[in-house]
Amino acid sequence: MEWEVVIGLETHTQLQTNTKIFSGASVKYGAEPNTQACEVSIALPGVLPVLNKEAVNCAIKFGLAINAEIAPRSVFARKNYFYPDLPKGYQISQFELPVVGKGAVTIQVPAVGKNPAYEKVVNITRAHLEEDAGKSVHGAVEGMSGIDLNRAGTPLLEIVTEPDMRSAAEAVAYAKKLHELVQWIGICDGNMQEGSFRCDVNVSVRKKGSDKLGTRREIKNLNSFKFMTQAIEYETRWQIETLEDGGTIHQATVLFNPDTGETRAMRSKEEANDYRYFPDPDLLPLEITEADKARVQAQMPELPEAMKARFEAQFGLTGYDAASLTASRELANYFVATVNKGAEAKPAANWVMGAISAKLNAEEKPLADSPVSAEQLASLLKRIADNTISNNAAKQVFEAMWNSEGEVDTIIEAKGLKQVSDTGAIEAIIDEVLAANAAMVEEFKAGKEKAFNALVGQAMKASKGKANPAQVNELLKKKLTT
Repeated sequence: MEWEVVIGLETHTQLQTNTKIFSGASVKYGAEPNTQACEVSIALPGVLPVLNKEAVNCAIKFGLAINAEIAPRSVFARKNYFYPDLPKGYQISQFELPVVGKGAVTIQVPAVGKNPAYEKVVNITRAHLEEDAGKSVHGAVEGMSGIDLNRAGTPLLEIVTEPDMRSAAEAVAYAKKLHELVQWIGICDGNMQEGSFRCDVNVSVRKKGSDKLGTRREIKNLNSFKFMTQAIEYETRWQIETLEDGGTIHQATVLFNPDTGETRAMRSKEEANDYRYFPDPDLLPLEITEADKARVQAQMPELPEAMKARFEAQFGLTGYDAASLTASRELANYFVATVNKGAEAKPAANWVMGAISAKLNAEEKPLADSPVSAEQLASLLKRIADNTISNNAAKQVFEAMWNSEGEVDTIIEAKGLKQVSDTGAIEAIIDEVLAANAAMVEEFKAGKEKAFNALVGQAMKASKGKANPAQVNELLKKKLTT
């Protein structure tokens, strides 16, 4: 029997505000436990919530970025459940009238095995504002648990998809695209280790060809794309094996254990009516006007898809190069800055995607910490373009710049890397090579092309790699054919 997995994601995106969603308490990460828990955070009697306008602006930005419906009137609701890290006994969220309605995100799913890469649209059901809960801390005092309410009241935008994804690869491609997008538009720092971007994944399986959805299980709080892949693949296998063995899937909330690579049930999954949602009487309905949307729109950066198209049109880049460069706003800005400093677009793209990205990945550094600035890279590329140095020499210069050994021209002089472009000097080297390699010359004249490459190699070796390769090729061919 063939099975099909059905996946939907709920992503809790922490919004980049200075204060909490309903109070003026700080949201700074890493503070001592409970030092950022104000009267509203700990639900003292008589305190009232006041909505953070910047959190609303962040929600509008997201809605505009995915071309979604933005509700002119939305309502905050109380989601009632009882847990130690929820002092009020309810969470302020949105239910029937969320701030952001239906939208869509287009993802690029990479090739997996024999399956080629493809494009897919993932539909967004809704995105609603809500407050985060606190967290339970286990083991800070031996044998005891405590509650840290620093996160309580932190503004979140929960982004919910339709059950549109059919593989772990699609789910991860969507999560990565969303992760890039919320950072690009400046509403979230995307720090998964600190909990700024957390995904809950709903997984169910059904017989292939069926339109009926299976019973879903929700994998909570996945904070890495690697763990997401592992969790979905394990959960899918487990559900299929359970059904094929005659078992039943029960709706549940499950946790993923990265040490074992397995999911385990935490509690039975609640339905909406279990939370007894009702409008929060302490908060007025949120009203967003066309003027509000226009004001936020004016602050929006150029979006990745628009920038990708512009890079192709303006710089003549391939779709692949343009997509790679617009994978992050920082990378795109670095590329543009390099070109603006006088580098040609295609070489700049190659070096940004190649040497710069490779070094950053190897050293696990963000682009902001690159020892080589866009201006320095542009200077290096200009020295390649004007034939001052060869491509091989450029790699040595780049390494030296990365190690903070100085500027481009200083390094070229200090290391003696200047390329020989004097025709007379190169001709003299070629004459010596031809005289010393008569057998290779005869092989070339007999039609063996490899002999020509060998002679080029000899000439470059004789020049200690400093001769201009293009000139060597041209002059050598001329001498051999005349």
